[in-house]
Amino acid sequence: MNTPEPLTQQEVQGFAALAARLAENVNAVVLGKPQVVRLALTALFAQGHVLLEDVPGVGKTTLARAVAATVKGQWRRIQFTPDLLPSDVSGVTIFNQATRGFEFHPGPVFANIVIADEINRASPKTQSALLEVMEERTVTVDGVRHPVPQPFLVVATQNPVEMDGTYRLPEAQLDRFLVKLSVGYPDEAVEVEVLRGATVRSPEALTAVTDTATVGEMVRMASRVHIAEPLYAYAVRLAAATRTHPQVRVGVSPRGVIALTRAACAYALIDGRGWIMPEDLKTLAEPVFAHRLLLTPDAQVRGVTAAEVLRQAVASVPVPLPSGQPAPVQG
Repeated sequence: MNTPEPLTQQEVQGFAALAARLAENVNAVVLGKPQVVRLALTALFAQGHVLLEDVPGVGKTTLARAVAATVKGQWRRIQFTPDLLPSDVSGVTIFNQATRGFEFHPGPVFANIVIADEINRASPKTQSALLEVMEERTVTVDGVRHPVPQPFLVVATQNPVEMDGTYRLPEAQLDRFLVKLSVGYPDEAVEVEVLRGATVRSPEALTAVTDTATVGEMVRMASRVHIAEPLYAYAVRLAAATRTHPQVRVGVSPRGVIALTRAACAYALIDGRGWIMPEDLKTLAEPVFAHRLLLTPDAQVRGVTAAEVLRQAVASVPVPLPSGQPAPVQG
């Protein structure tokens, strides 16, 4: 296996500086949520996808549009409704009478950033149209594969409260999202600031900070972040702790462990480091792992959340010391 070339200090500093500018641009319209913005950018650099789940009106779509506007590339918004067809997402092949041949007309999924608004309102058949493109970054129509532009990021939103007329995302599709985030309500000072600038703070007013070619280079840099051997084992043990937890029916899959390490690499680079630390894995465990857990019926009836179970699982795993020896578990 080829070992990636280590990052230079100049590359790390350049990455962190540009990431800070991107975050500052998005934070100009998404006020008071710097960690949510940082996690969204982490997903972009880790070649993952983002699921935003929250109540209406807290800025889910604004965050997605702000990230899209900050990167100078193609972006499309798909409003998911019960009557949306798979071909409305991926595209369709049409017979051209002038040329006497079939032509492929790409759907809105052919963009650098795709905003899937209220994804749980579409039928399972239409939701599944996103599965291949999210994982393979290609669309197959009539047996022909069509690659989507690179970099490629799906930012999906869903409302967990108003469940009438919605279709729950299956575990197979949830597992395709690198992180699941909740924007949450702003505090009083931030909400007052939002009211003062409600007419001027819009994603359309943002100026692009960088282009897709640079983002692609940042994605490649994130794959060169150093991971010490003990941290590979630590990531696996975190996932294993979810699989053996008494309140978990289905724990984190190997794909989830890969997602955690990829996210940690991007997260560390944003922080100005060319290597990851155990704290990166612990911080990212909840947004990366929680939506991949399937709790037991008993835990669901008693109102136990995946986040609570995950915090217990993480606390039960010893943190590796710099020497490679695990630290004692804190009681």
